[in-house]
Amino acid sequence: MISTAVILAAGLGSRIREHSGNHPKGFLLLDRLPIIEHSILTLLELGITKIYLGTGYKQEDYQALAEKYPQLHCVHNPNYEDSGSMYTLYQLKDVVKDDFLLLESDLIYEKKALTALIEHEHDNVILASRLTQSGDEVFIEVDESHHLLNMSKNSAHLHDIFGELVGITKLSYQGFQALTRIVEPRFKTNLQIDYEQGLIQLAKIEEVIVTKENDLVWCEVDDPHHWQRAKTVVFPLIKAREGTAQKIPVERKVLLNPGPATTTDTVKYAQIVPDICPREQDFGTVMEFISSELTKLVGNTEEFTTVLFAGSGTAAVEAILSSVIDDDEVLLIVNNGAYGKRMCQIAEIYQLNYLEFKSPPDQPINLEQLEAYIVAQKVKVSHLAIIHCETTTGLLNQLHEVGTLCKQHEITMIVDAMSSFAAVPIDMKAMNISYLAASSNKNLQGMAGVSFVIADKFALEKTKLNTPRNLYLNLYEQFRSFQETKQMRFTPPVQILYALKQAIIETNWEGIENRYARYSRSWETLISGITGLGLSHLVPVKNHSKIITSIIEPEHPQYNFNEMHDYFYKKGFTIYPGKLDQQNTFRVANIGNIDYRDIGRFIDLLAIYLHGLKGGDSNS
Repeated sequence: MISTAVILAAGLGSRIREHSGNHPKGFLLLDRLPIIEHSILTLLELGITKIYLGTGYKQEDYQALAEKYPQLHCVHNPNYEDSGSMYTLYQLKDVVKDDFLLLESDLIYEKKALTALIEHEHDNVILASRLTQSGDEVFIEVDESHHLLNMSKNSAHLHDIFGELVGITKLSYQGFQALTRIVEPRFKTNLQIDYEQGLIQLAKIEEVIVTKENDLVWCEVDDPHHWQRAKTVVFPLIKAREGTAQKIPVERKVLLNPGPATTTDTVKYAQIVPDICPREQDFGTVMEFISSELTKLVGNTEEFTTVLFAGSGTAAVEAILSSVIDDDEVLLIVNNGAYGKRMCQIAEIYQLNYLEFKSPPDQPINLEQLEAYIVAQKVKVSHLAIIHCETTTGLLNQLHEVGTLCKQHEITMIVDAMSSFAAVPIDMKAMNISYLAASSNKNLQGMAGVSFVIADKFALEKTKLNTPRNLYLNLYEQFRSFQETKQMRFTPPVQILYALKQAIIETNWEGIENRYARYSRSWETLISGITGLGLSHLVPVKNHSKIITSIIEPEHPQYNFNEMHDYFYKKGFTIYPGKLDQQNTFRVANIGNIDYRDIGRFIDLLAIYLHGLKGGDSNS
């Protein structure tokens, strides 16, 4: 059992000095404790009884910390300004007498980062994670047996990247002594050796294994960007995950309907907060965070802003259409599914001057025909509204191309991104989008009850003189009030917003591109599975969103969607009926906190169900 740890803490931390002041970067505060003290407390909790600190810059800060914790012992590197981390580790060669955990002082990590190494069967083990894209990463190359081959900050130096170095390693006493013997002669000419370089050399004579934890939340803090990410994403997520781990798990249901989606327990438990009046400044800070972070997912906060509403996604769409189209302006709605049709219904109810361009629900928009339709009108089209991912079928409309068309004809573009936001990458400025509607409960993986409009500030300001058509959904007034008070004009769904804050943190941690890659893998599993069962889907692969799929129903006299729904529901899966008048379909979404393994289980159950239609037993 490992009972010793070594923390390398000699660095100058010059890149983060504006935040750390005259203290080492390990003394940056999170919840009023230095990040190195968080690390020390975790080590002690897991049974570590001796912790050696390899100190350098401001060693007195660490000496003061050692007075607080008798388990700490400081070993100073007198040449810290002119040497690398390996030389600091070398100072402990006559001090450490046991196997130990080796950590960097600027790490923020989940407890399971340590347990993964403590419980690992091998003696010399390096911890890796999935790629974080955080900047300044160290990439790792291994062989087929996960033996260390190489590490580098330059990915081009590696033949294949296995993962990213976390900065936590388990070393045997024998391995450590071999390591010091390897580097000792090199110090005669060069003290600037990092411990990673030493581990690479050690792996040539000793077995050094790399173990990878794909679901590990962690970061290091080398610069202001890292620190901002640590404060807003990594540390809050670690607190939520480790706090939730102590609570009773919530029964997991796999929702394959197109929203609300399956959520994490951390999002569910984020709703359990002390009661607070939504007019308090503290809650205004929560909404300000949400508004800012949602904007950053698709644009910059200087030119764009997010306006929050209590309500389903349709509330956000209705807020845009009823608020930004003035009496003398003309709206063109692209209708190629049930949600384009819904925009037409909204326009009809508000008696807007609108035109309808119909397009097949399973085929890409014919851009030449759309442009010809615009040019042929006797009136100037001022606004164009379009669905990005049509939830009816899964069709992904061509936002960039339509945005270019709108720019050429000086048309303000409105997008319903309900089923694409936070999955399919969107750049509002590059795509010429002025208004975008989405909600909390789909790809954001939050709870239902909050919708929002992300708007170009300049375009939104121009609407303030528009004739008001409603009170609650008046977009400009909701925007103006929030800018002045950091509050919604009317009572917000408090607990849902706390859950949304947590969902945004988790979205930022996973990253939009990684989330879409996860969704895409699930979709590929789905398509492969239904094809193998003799079923087909409506939208061609090249035009598919990879988010929701309309599957053509089986042609069998015993088939009944409601019975199939109930069969899956009893087994923990929820599917959704189709929404096309001229085609019998059912829909499967692959969004939310699920992955390809859940879809694989669904396919297995679907195979059993279809077999039952042919005379077998589908109740097994």
